[in-house]
Amino acid sequence: MIVYLHGFNSSPASGKARLLGEYLASLGRQTDYYCPTLPNSPGEAIARVEAHLAQRQTEPVTLVGSSLGGFYATHLAEKHGWKAVLVNPAVHAHVLMRGALGPQTNWHSGETWQFTEAHLAGLAALDVSAITRPERYLLLVQTGDEVIDYRDAVAYYAGAAQIVENGGDHGFRGFERHFQTILDF
Repeated sequence: MIVYLHGFNSSPASGKARLLGEYLASLGRQTDYYCPTLPNSPGEAIARVEAHLAQRQTEPVTLVGSSLGGFYATHLAEKHGWKAVLVNPAVHAHVLMRGALGPQTNWHSGETWQFTEAHLAGLAALDVSAITRPERYLLLVQTGDEVIDYRDAVAYYAGAAQIVENGGDHGFRGFERHFQTILDF
């Protein structure tokens, strides 16, 4: 089972989520792909993923998390022993996202909502101070990420398999070039 976790103010309609789902469908593996709409509440987002995956306990799980989804994927990988592919992940999201407090709009649905101190506290509760088994992780970062400093992720996921590409952006240009690498992982 491959689980794609989208980023902040995003959705399963994001480019990376759609492309990965289409790729797996082209291989006849559409039933192996799950990409939920994550609630704005960090605790609710984790609960949604765990509830779905609890129904499929016999399958190995690989999480693919982008940005905030990478933060969630790290929490879930540490808690459940799953593998995780992290795409320009938010490291220590409760610190990184302090500047986002206030009104928000989801890029795909247009939903408006307030990002509050309670959301930051929820993120802090999920924070993993250090990963315990680097071999469970594959990091994909681009140095041109305009939102997150890729060097934070490189240091945090030290010892994990890492692909660091020069240039690019937070959306991770050319993500589809890594689909086979993700499946091989």
